[in-house]
Amino acid sequence: MAILNIVKEGDEVLRKICRPVEAITPRILQLLDDMLETLHDANGVGLAAPQVGVLRRIALVEVVDGQLYELINPEIIEREGKQNELEGCLSVPEQWGITDRPMKVTVRAMNRNGETYTVTGTGLLARAFCHEIDHLDGVLFKDNAVHMLTPEEIKENIG
Repeated sequence: MAILNIVKEGDEVLRKICRPVEAITPRILQLLDDMLETLHDANGVGLAAPQVGVLRRIALVEVVDGQLYELINPEIIEREGKQNELEGCLSVPEQWGITDRPMKVTVRAMNRNGETYTVTGTGLLARAFCHEIDHLDGVLFKDNAVHMLTPEEIKENIG
């Protein structure tokens, strides 16, 4: 496994729409493993393939340690409720914003074995699913922010 470089805002790859994964190949499996190592190294809760420069519809979400969701070709099939919470991004360091997201989402995706599954998340998990799937369509959290925090607000709310 390898720690990959996380692409930062300003790199055009973050604004592109990713291609679907047609087959689970050894290269895709290696990417999943490398993305997980990169996610852990960065202490994040989610990471999408374009954040490491790969334009494929792949994302990882791990809100709770050890509860990993590998999302290949994910799509949100249900949304419910609303939450306005603080959000940040590994590709947009030191910036935070309040975003509008659904309180509950159901996602359909493939796992590393090529099997289709659905998962429902609420709260932070729902927000993370939305955030990472947005990356696959070239959308950053800032595009959904209703308020970006000032440096003073960041110190107050994050430390």
